[in-house]
Amino acid sequence: MSQLRQYSRARIAITTAFIINGAIAGTFYSRLADIKQDLALSNSALGLALLVVAIGVLVGLGFSGKQSAKRGSAPVTFYATYVLGASLLLVGAANNYITLCLTFLVLGACLATQDVAMNSHAIVLEHEADKRYMSTFHAMFSLGALGGGVVGGWFSQHNISLMRHVAFIATLVFLSNFCVRNMFLPASLDQHPLEGKKKIKKPRLFLIVGLLGLCAAIGEGAAGDWGAILARDTFDASPFISTLPYICFSAAMVIGRLLGDRAAHKFGPMNLIVGGGLIAGIGLSSGLLVGGIGGVIFGWLAAGIGLSTVIPMLFSQAGEIAKNKFAGQFAASEGVAMVSGIAYFGFLVGPPTLGFLGDVIGLRWAMMVPAVLALIMALGSRPILGSK
Repeated sequence: MSQLRQYSRARIAITTAFIINGAIAGTFYSRLADIKQDLALSNSALGLALLVVAIGVLVGLGFSGKQSAKRGSAPVTFYATYVLGASLLLVGAANNYITLCLTFLVLGACLATQDVAMNSHAIVLEHEADKRYMSTFHAMFSLGALGGGVVGGWFSQHNISLMRHVAFIATLVFLSNFCVRNMFLPASLDQHPLEGKKKIKKPRLFLIVGLLGLCAAIGEGAAGDWGAILARDTFDASPFISTLPYICFSAAMVIGRLLGDRAAHKFGPMNLIVGGGLIAGIGLSSGLLVGGIGGVIFGWLAAGIGLSTVIPMLFSQAGEIAKNKFAGQFAASEGVAMVSGIAYFGFLVGPPTLGFLGDVIGLRWAMMVPAVLALIMALGSRPILGSK
């Protein structure tokens, strides 16, 4: 098999993994309002449950980074995808708050495990093919999230049970993953046995890159965690209309990420981060101030455009740092896991904080937090990373 064909097949496999991860996230977010209503949860209670998801994410990040370094990112991506589909079925079966939190923990860990592995394999493909793919792959995640949100909104509008919904999605996941089982690049390309190697201090640059990602992650998470609930509870939207803020956010993410690789080459990644933060911060705050369904949709649309390219570029940068500056000390998968761990801390503190603030000052005004963080990211990134 020619190298070009091998790279093309790997690109299909990685694209499938990103779409699956996004579709499961979109499915989950699109039914949160139904879960909240069915179990009669307050904003604070749902916020705590989402905190459990984030704890699971943090557990999965470290596990996946080590396993991908030891075994190669390809097999970890493949098997984690199957487990991820099964974890969605567990969420559908939860019938009380305790079991809901337990299934949220498992889902979060599975999402993170597959996330780190597929991003690590994407970095392998970028290095082997010497081409930039990361933003496009993340566009596929957003496309999957958009599809999951649309399908979830339709299922919700027609009062189709969550269990039937997730069983349908899980079946598609299992079939899709089986079809690409032989398309990944060899696991040996990024196997880095780390036993016995001397540990070194984590570089400050990983911390800085991760903190920038944290600001973006809180904004991304808020769109899914609270977008539909804000529309339904604050502005009395119907079940389907309440999913539109997240659907529009995901659509904007798809478009922005599809154009991201070309835009980064033309304008530079630094300008994308600064400009995107300004668009997200100003647009989201303006939409919230205007209010109504139209204002909320506009706000999350602007946030999607602005935040679309931040995370994929930071992940790609983590891989470059690991390869070029710490070869033999850190695998690319561990670099991704480090940056992800810091960035995804936003998913840990974001949901409960916004839930508690929503109960105190109203969810509409609590959503100003991700808008402010986007502006902080924009104003603080150039002085910190302008020379990188």
